[in-house]
Amino acid sequence: MSNTIINYNNFLAKLGFQEFNKIQLDFFNEVDHHQNLILLAPTGSGKTLAFLLPLIRSLGENKKHVQGLVIVPTRELALQIEQVFKSLKTNFKSTLCYGGHSMRTEQNSLAEGATIVIGTPGRLADHIQRGSLELSEVKTVVLDEFDKSLELGFHDQIESIFESIIGNPKHFLTSATDLKKWPDFLPFEYPHEINYLDNTVKSNLELKVLYTSHKEKGENLLRLLSKFDQESSIVFCNHREAVDRLSILMKDYDFEHAVLHGGMDQLDREKNLIKFRSGTVNILVATDLASRGLDIPEIKHVIHYQLPHKEEAFVHRNGRTARMHAEGISYLVIADDEYVPDYIEQEIQEISVEEDFSAPAPSEYACIYFSAGKKHKISKGDIVGLLTKKGGLEGKDIGLITILDTSTYAAVNRHQSKRVIEKLHNEKLKKVKVKVEEAN
Repeated sequence: MSNTIINYNNFLAKLGFQEFNKIQLDFFNEVDHHQNLILLAPTGSGKTLAFLLPLIRSLGENKKHVQGLVIVPTRELALQIEQVFKSLKTNFKSTLCYGGHSMRTEQNSLAEGATIVIGTPGRLADHIQRGSLELSEVKTVVLDEFDKSLELGFHDQIESIFESIIGNPKHFLTSATDLKKWPDFLPFEYPHEINYLDNTVKSNLELKVLYTSHKEKGENLLRLLSKFDQESSIVFCNHREAVDRLSILMKDYDFEHAVLHGGMDQLDREKNLIKFRSGTVNILVATDLASRGLDIPEIKHVIHYQLPHKEEAFVHRNGRTARMHAEGISYLVIADDEYVPDYIEQEIQEISVEEDFSAPAPSEYACIYFSAGKKHKISKGDIVGLLTKKGGLEGKDIGLITILDTSTYAAVNRHQSKRVIEKLHNEKLKKVKVKVEEAN
């Protein structure tokens, strides 16, 4: 094993992994031999670690200048990458830049000095135009989910970013689809390719179909979901209006769930993803915004309430389950005025649902909101300390803790959540009085 891999192995204990996967090892081995690399690999295959560790390894001692730039298509992906970066516990500072975030907060963070900047194309281009982001010292540029950035039309913004980069940095690109046309605004020829899109990573995905009348389609979806108990499920729709309609139906039948689509405020999107990640709700109803690039835990069931028009979208949705040799089931809910698209050639098992159903029992966890976050220098240790010392919880009663700029969310034992909230009324964190309540 090379010295390069041994260096990367120093991060395994921090990550809680036994070893890196083959995709990551292949990327590590190629980094020193090529100036520009593109990694083609399915959703959920570990691309983030594959490019983050070589990026970190390239950083020099000058922490006041931007040395690593990660360009992503969505704010959710930016937040996910920052979480992975922070889990590595380096002594380098990162700054997030994305639309919907405070411009002043980002400018202040950049002015203080950041070694790695993670951001969306539009916001990064805005900072460059304002003079708050300077890229003369960049050593590595990452274009993560590059195909998605092109699909969303960020050509002009990415081109302006590259025009501002001085020197000859390394370029890492990742994509979940093979690029048919190479954009001419990139300052390099087609990079060395590492391709894992050819079923090298075997998926154990099972397909099932539920045929239904159009009138009963929504209720039959609930009948299907009611049998999954506490197993996590994503229901995909093509349009945000369908997501909202299903959400109303689920509320009528007391199905606890979260929703995600591009028409929501950023804070609501983050909060709903936090609830789903932490297991405080086990059903997520979403558009294709949730099909790729999001740090969502292993999903047992993917339900296509509305089938996408293109096979590519179908593949990305299914990528949320049966990831990296795990098993999963994908369901098609087909009404009498719909059909199974031609791009699905795999054998599909037809299923039925029972007439009588009831909402699954709520999760064992509830989500608690704290009105303090990163700006108040709050850490996960501070939250755990407050919940155990003042709230009377044991460690086993505390689940995922997520800290945002001005708020924090913690999953706690549902049976004790109301008592904990009462106990923490008017308590302080870092000498700041915080509001504590169940997340709405």
